[in-house]
Amino acid sequence: MAVWGTSALMLLAPAVAMRFTEEVAWGPADFAIFGAMLLVACGTYELAARMTGSTAYRAAVGVALAAAFTLVWMNLAVGIIGSEDNPANLMYGGVLVVGIAGAIIARFQPHGMARALVGTALAQALVAVIALIAGLGSALVLTGLFVALWLTSAQLFRKAAREPRPAGAAP
Repeated sequence: MAVWGTSALMLLAPAVAMRFTEEVAWGPADFAIFGAMLLVACGTYELAARMTGSTAYRAAVGVALAAAFTLVWMNLAVGIIGSEDNPANLMYGGVLVVGIAGAIIARFQPHGMARALVGTALAQALVAVIALIAGLGSALVLTGLFVALWLTSAQLFRKAAREPRPAGAAP
């Protein structure tokens, strides 16, 4: 309930802000996209929470989803490499593909998920290196933040993998 309530407040925040400042000017499409992103993130978290009783696994999913959500949101809103119109920002989609593909290959099992998130962190760092080499500027602090989030999630999945599970239990 807390996850869905928080997401509702997040969706309402821009509507309230628009009443007090002209700096926030969202249209119906902005609300629809943000709402769809929240729906996917919250639905994914709820599915993971129902699959397991492991607090570490739930926390790992939460951290990974928060990182992915923020990465997409920032890219759509202002861009990370230059403006949101810079095609170089599409490389961050590859970061998410690495994570999603890794999760599917790992069949969402904690050991494999830990490796998938380390791969995601490496992909995130690679994007920054490519941007630096190409002279597109750098977002090293921001890259460091995302790498730290991916690695935190990986560490939580490692912890979940070490927890004893009843025979036949989900991750």
